[in-house]
Amino acid sequence: MELLHVPEAAQELGVSYPTLKQWIYKRKIKTVMTPGGHHRVPRSEVDRLLFQRGERGHASGALISAGQLPPATPVSGVGAGLEHVISGRNQLVGRIIKLQTVGLLTKVVLDVGGQTVTSIITSDASRDLDLKVGETVAALIKATEVMIIRPLQRRP
Repeated sequence: MELLHVPEAAQELGVSYPTLKQWIYKRKIKTVMTPGGHHRVPRSEVDRLLFQRGERGHASGALISAGQLPPATPVSGVGAGLEHVISGRNQLVGRIIKLQTVGLLTKVVLDVGGQTVTSIITSDASRDLDLKVGETVAALIKATEVMIIRPLQRRP
């Protein structure tokens, strides 16, 4: 799991350092505390907030006014998140770490909180979405079954 220093996370989110610190104190953003008592922001939290604001994973340069946090469910319209475009809710927000196009297909590899998710889409779809390595996107999981696997317990 990639952890960012608070100033780095603030810059990527396009907010001031004091604003991000207020979000941390009000528990509007999850952080990890170091043994020395310093906050670190997981990359997945930055990606989640950028995705909710409808940004593509790069700092916008526009600051959000102090104390405001992008809503959990954005208002529809410009900058709205994917939840207003599609009914599926099994979304994993991550950052594109690899794109590989071969013929009619493109392999998209996402880093989702330190885990990778791979999707094969058409190269037309990849071009239409204008996907780039480093951008924040969501993978929508749609399946008819979900199986749970648990390791066997050793018998005493």
